[in-house]
Amino acid sequence: MRTTRTMRHHPIAIIGAGLGGLTLARVLDAHGVEAAVFDLDASPAARVQGGMLDIHEETGQQALRAAGLDEEFRALILPGGEAVRVLDRDAVVRHAEADDGTGGRPEVDRGALRDLLLGSLPGGTVRWGAKVTGARALGGGRHEVALADGTAFTTDLLVGADGAWSRVRPLLSAARPVYTGVSFVEADLPDADARHPVSAEIVGGGLLFALGHGKGFLAHRETDGSLHVYAALRVAEDWVDGVDFTDVEAAKAYVLEHFADWDKSLRALVADAPGPLTPRLIHALPVGHRWERVPGVTLLGDAAHLMSPFAGEGANLAMLDGAELGQALVAHPDGRESALAAYEERLFPRSAAAAAASAANGTALFAEDAPQAVVDLFTAHP
Repeated sequence: MRTTRTMRHHPIAIIGAGLGGLTLARVLDAHGVEAAVFDLDASPAARVQGGMLDIHEETGQQALRAAGLDEEFRALILPGGEAVRVLDRDAVVRHAEADDGTGGRPEVDRGALRDLLLGSLPGGTVRWGAKVTGARALGGGRHEVALADGTAFTTDLLVGADGAWSRVRPLLSAARPVYTGVSFVEADLPDADARHPVSAEIVGGGLLFALGHGKGFLAHRETDGSLHVYAALRVAEDWVDGVDFTDVEAAKAYVLEHFADWDKSLRALVADAPGPLTPRLIHALPVGHRWERVPGVTLLGDAAHLMSPFAGEGANLAMLDGAELGQALVAHPDGRESALAAYEERLFPRSAAAAAASAANGTALFAEDAPQAVVDLFTAHP
């Protein structure tokens, strides 16, 4: 006897419970529109969500206002976090800006911001432990989505908010992220003021750029008093395979070989870290990535426009994408394809401009004459 498997149907399915997907779900819910969010993590606390984010007035803050969360967001801001210091490899300060208190680009903890969005949604909105393995079109704009546990569901609108290696993107585009030539190695210095006072002074109250000859240290202060550090290098993609990063001391030595002639106070940002060190290869989609309108499916955030982090726009654009997609769907309740077309018409030029700026900033950060090009960027746009 042949049996027919009955699949759950969701009118709107959002893949990925990152900042963009959650912003979309929140905007929809605020207008009485239900959406189901699917995330591969087992729970909200399954992994660390990353460091600090500067939330821009014209993008991320606009999205949070659309989500009705601006007041709650303000409570998360790190006082003084907008301060910036630019140093050369001898630890000479080449440019410094204090936090002017205007709140144009305030720093907040990514995990706290995600928790704010999660807490604004009805219980059960996010289906945890739901890893998407693929999706296929059924016709008429409907899609079937397969999960790693062997189950599947159908949806009238599928939104890929599932990041760099999106399982939804192949429905729209053959593009894949490529290595940018830059790798980060992340480290943390806990309780910096008490345990690492020299490093705390070097970083200051906000963001540090220490740059020279195609490499550098990027660091920022976190809300818990720690310093989050990135050693940034222009290296081959397989460079991370040259050492066992679970061996903390060996990993430190491997990274610091590239900074042998740098000031000791800068080297200490990695040398004094208790570990572990975490390598991150920086990938990006082609600048100007876009696709033709495909019924019943779209992308947002890194799934749509993964870029290097050097314009600070990734999370900001993901949230703005989510907010604008939600607003478009609410504005076109009986014309979903019109909503998607209107959303993508704004998405493509905005993300192309941000990706181009990010790539240009990366060139400036890792130029041979750095940090001069970065100082010029700051002084040209006070």
